[in-house]
Amino acid sequence: MAKKVVATLQTKGKSMAKVIRMVKAPGASSYTFKENIVPADAVNEFLKK
Repeated sequence: MAKKVVATLQTKGKSMAKVIRMVKAPGASSYTFKENIVPADAVNEFLKK
């Protein structure tokens, strides 16, 4: 599946990046992962949230 995502990102005009962030689950000691595809220049803004 990752190959398909990379191939799709390369065909678009803007450069995009797939960002995966680990977030602690509220009320538990476990973590969840959030995945988003964002423009390459907005990666730092996404990770600051």
